[in-house]
Amino acid sequence: MTRKTLIAATLFCTLTANAQDITPYVPGVTAEGIVYYLPKTELEVTVTATLKSFQPGELCQYAERYLRLQDASSMPEQTWEINTIEVTPVGVPNPELAFAIKLKDKSAASQVELTDDGIIKAINTTSPQEKKTEKAPFVPVQRKDPRSYMTEEMLMTGSSANLAELVAKEIYSIRESRNSLTRGQADYMPEDGNALKLMLTQLEEQEKALTELFTGYTEISEQTFTYRVAPSEDLDKEVLFRFSTKLGIMNKKNLAGDPVYISITQEKSLPTAEEEEKGKKKPNGVTYNIPVNAQVIIQMGTKKYYEGKIPFAQFGTTEILTYELFNKKNNTRVIFEPTTGGIVKIDKD
Repeated sequence: MTRKTLIAATLFCTLTANAQDITPYVPGVTAEGIVYYLPKTELEVTVTATLKSFQPGELCQYAERYLRLQDASSMPEQTWEINTIEVTPVGVPNPELAFAIKLKDKSAASQVELTDDGIIKAINTTSPQEKKTEKAPFVPVQRKDPRSYMTEEMLMTGSSANLAELVAKEIYSIRESRNSLTRGQADYMPEDGNALKLMLTQLEEQEKALTELFTGYTEISEQTFTYRVAPSEDLDKEVLFRFSTKLGIMNKKNLAGDPVYISITQEKSLPTAEEEEKGKKKPNGVTYNIPVNAQVIIQMGTKKYYEGKIPFAQFGTTEILTYELFNKKNNTRVIFEPTTGGIVKIDKD
């Protein structure tokens, strides 16, 4: 389940305003009513990694002879790099915190808004629409085919040594033409600056494509990996996944890579009602969460890819909005955060 599935259709219902019962839900025992859940908070970790694939040029053995290039590799190579790690909190129904709002006749009209999974979102109002932010897709650089810039003599030759010599001469000729244009000494100068810029760009593309026959080229692609973390307590450097610059993102059990750790440390929570008022009977009403922040760190070695505070439902406590708040006189409106079950906004007429 992703965060997108939590954007729910609205469920409207009528509940008793001055005589409603809100009790823990027990399947097969609790009378009919509107069942809602409070959430647990999970983390959706999205890892974006870049794969660089190097392919040697077909004329790499002649790079030093004709272009004076001493580092032209003849071996293909792949290299991985972690670009970003993003952490998104997601609310999932907590089966241990399910409640039923009993419906009775002669009630005042109210609204209960739930997510598709039954997590409470709002009472007597509608929660605001969540803004979607879509990341721009990765667009690989289109490589120019060097053969599209070859002359007929280059294409017809059957000797790689002869081809290397012809291509090198063409590269030097392109460089000479570009230098003449930039100095204003070309036999045919363009009429304006835009035409000059276009000609220089085309010459650069030709030179780059032909030079890659000696130096080789690197193709860059991007891949995304997603992990889900459901903490019930603090985590101290738990292995999330493993990473290798040669093999990329790997399962945490694969010891060929270095471990990427996740640590979750909760802040001090408020004392629970049981600790403060032992023996006192809880009032009847709408149960909600008071989440607690936790420090989340994702790192490999000393490098931190993510560090921030995130509120967690399961680390906090629960409280109650008494049903008197929802009678005909008050018309109380409440908006909840579906990832934590905490109150976002509460007001009344």
